[in-house]
Amino acid sequence: MIAIVQPLVPHYREHFFNRLREQAPFDLYCYHGTKALQQQNLAAGSTSVKPLSAWNIGPFVLYNPLRFFKSDYKVLVLMLNFAHLSTWIILLLKPFLKQKVILWGHGISVKRYVQEEQQPSRLLKWMMQLADATWFYTPREMELWRRIMPGLNAVALNNTISEVERIIQQPVADKASLRKKYGITAGRVLIYCARFNEAGRRIDLLLKLIAETDPAAYNFIIIGAGKYKPDFRPYPHVLDFGAVYDTATKQELFGLADLYFQPGWIGLSAVEAMAYGKPVCTFRRSEAVLQCVEYSYIRDGYNGLIFENMDECLYMLDTLSDEEIAAMGGQARGFVKDNLTMTTMVNNAAHSLHAMDQ
Repeated sequence: MIAIVQPLVPHYREHFFNRLREQAPFDLYCYHGTKALQQQNLAAGSTSVKPLSAWNIGPFVLYNPLRFFKSDYKVLVLMLNFAHLSTWIILLLKPFLKQKVILWGHGISVKRYVQEEQQPSRLLKWMMQLADATWFYTPREMELWRRIMPGLNAVALNNTISEVERIIQQPVADKASLRKKYGITAGRVLIYCARFNEAGRRIDLLLKLIAETDPAAYNFIIIGAGKYKPDFRPYPHVLDFGAVYDTATKQELFGLADLYFQPGWIGLSAVEAMAYGKPVCTFRRSEAVLQCVEYSYIRDGYNGLIFENMDECLYMLDTLSDEEIAAMGGQARGFVKDNLTMTTMVNNAAHSLHAMDQ
């Protein structure tokens, strides 16, 4: 039997767990409840979980490790997080427990990425040395760690979203009719779809772009809610739809857009946008512009554009042809189809779990 420990299960992760359970049955333990979901503006998933008592002190988490010492748990999938004190206990006792441990890295910390890209954490390295295998979200992360740990037993899951297969199977939208339906008259439409829950999303750059573009030439579609959300009402060329969970509506809004634009903290939103066939536009990762690990999916000029500054952003948006956008959009959807389906993510995890039984 397998036990997996997670903080919570948001809606975009439920299909992964539900489908993985079909290939490798497991018990899923969560140490956060609905309150944590609400605080992060997340919808709850419908995956069955077992509650796990835990104590949180700042970044540190202490959950009850005794539950995982049962002999019927042959494999434990714990989080690759040096602040999880109970995970350290399990790893240090592992030689006596006769259990195999997989550490699941939920992406190098957004705030530490620039530093860890050059000098990975020694504590995380120690954790991985104590474990039997490691799961990473992206191939880029796995490459970084294998550079300093050549013999590391690891797999890149290729982190993705629940609805990705459904999205890439949808026919190409009729932009003209959708723009007529929503009253869009500008020649170019950019869409933003992410929670306004992090200052690192650099909403100031989004507002700057909106302010510096011609309302007759550009329209902006905004999807999302959160405590950092600004008031878009002063901008006549912005259509703000708030949080949208209806798939049909979201499909139409992405269908009428040309490009996806999110200046910073870009994560799984890049996968969703590319699945809809939208090139992803963002700014280069730096200490000033933080990006999540899914940023590595963006290939500048192939399935998206990575800008150095606002001047370059404005210039590129003004000079891009419809043909160039269409080509990048097709390549974006193809990239998702080839690398980022939920089937791929589930199979990568299942193969790793099955290997632990050998």
